[in-house]
Amino acid sequence: MSDWKAICRVDDIPVLGSRRVSRPRGVEVALFRTDQDQVFALLDRCPHRAGPLSQGIVFGNSVACPLHNWSIGLDDGNARAPDAGCTPRFSVRIEQGVVHLDANELATHAIDLPRPMAGPQQSSRGASDAGHADDIPATHRPDTGPDSGNAPRSSDSGRVMPAI
Repeated sequence: MSDWKAICRVDDIPVLGSRRVSRPRGVEVALFRTDQDQVFALLDRCPHRAGPLSQGIVFGNSVACPLHNWSIGLDDGNARAPDAGCTPRFSVRIEQGVVHLDANELATHAIDLPRPMAGPQQSSRGASDAGHADDIPATHRPDTGPDSGNAPRSSDSGRVMPAI
């Protein structure tokens, strides 16, 4: 049996928008609300270049990554063709207008992925390559994509919501 954690009210998430949920370990979880008031939860990290999905544009049941415009399905976390890759998704339950996430998933799901970092960082190799696709475990990224360059990182200034 799952232990569900109350996160926020559905109305706290803007229509066609998102909110981020902090976790003790791992990358934040992004909550998305569609124009049909459906709520989805994905790791706040694009499978392509680790862009912050919470800063993307929600349309239908997808979100467009703000870095390279990859379209990610909110229902399954999969990148839409011709792109390939997947971001972890989290179970969502809504009761009386309150969004709940599975507490076990929040504590254990996808905690091994490094946080996205804004701006260039020095690596042990001496090059400025933080945030490069090679930093993402191969099980979490596609080997090909329409943009294989080392693009600048976007700062992650979205609102982080503590659980209620």
